[in-house]
Amino acid sequence: MSTSVKQTVIEMIERLPDDASVEDIMAELFFRRKVDEGLRELDAGKGVDHEEAKRQLGKWLN
Repeated sequence: MSTSVKQTVIEMIERLPDDASVEDIMAELFFRRKVDEGLRELDAGKGVDHEEAKRQLGKWLN
């Protein structure tokens, strides 16, 4: 049985420190959403290979 989105979010929040702010929780949710989005894109074949990623990063870092 797969874990529901709600349960996944509850577990994520429970892993945060007790003094986590609403902003901290929102940042974790945003990060998780973006990671999930990226994984879906990779599964759909929309990713770039390692050499292309290095080339693109090289342009940004120069």
